[in-house]
Amino acid sequence: MVFALAPGLAWAHGTAQEPAPAASVATGEAAPLYEAPAVGSYELPAISRVTDHVLLDSHGLPARVPDLAPGQAALVSFVYANCGQGCPLALATLQRLDRELARRPGLAGRVRLVTVSFDPARDTPERMAELRGHLAPTSEWRFVTASDEAALGPVLADYGQSVMRRIDPEGADTGLLGHVLKVFLVDEFLQIRNVYSVGLLDARLIVNDLETVLAP
Repeated sequence: MVFALAPGLAWAHGTAQEPAPAASVATGEAAPLYEAPAVGSYELPAISRVTDHVLLDSHGLPARVPDLAPGQAALVSFVYANCGQGCPLALATLQRLDRELARRPGLAGRVRLVTVSFDPARDTPERMAELRGHLAPTSEWRFVTASDEAALGPVLADYGQSVMRRIDPEGADTGLLGHVLKVFLVDEFLQIRNVYSVGLLDARLIVNDLETVLAP
């Protein structure tokens, strides 16, 4: 089955999917609940702090996440290939953000997008490379997975991102995961400065937040 990430792009899967919210996926973002405030007119206090973790990039090589240099910020998202609901929306919004960053080279050089798979057993580095190929990033956007669930567990715990495998009535793994859609804005000190879910997952708001966090 194929589901749309954005006009002209898709990520194909070989298993049945739950229905996605088509209107949201097609537009690439949810309708914002309010207009984004002006850059610099507000603050984003630190919510919590994370650490760097070593995962695997789309070539199967060790990669630190988010691995930020001074003056950088990251958008860290968690997805998995078999997801038919929140993950396509997150990827489409991040693709929209990626295209916006391409129009802002001064900002793009200071922002890293990182997409981490929830499902390392199925989402191999090769599959993450396939996703990268479909999304065709124009900014620095890394697609990573883990060697196994044991390696992924500390990352999920650090970000406070819970996930649960869905089992059918016979006790078999359905290949689907229960999770809350979250995208994390992380600053150079590895502090989480905002967490976006469906109601706030809007590229325009994220750009303003990035400029606010990265302001001198």
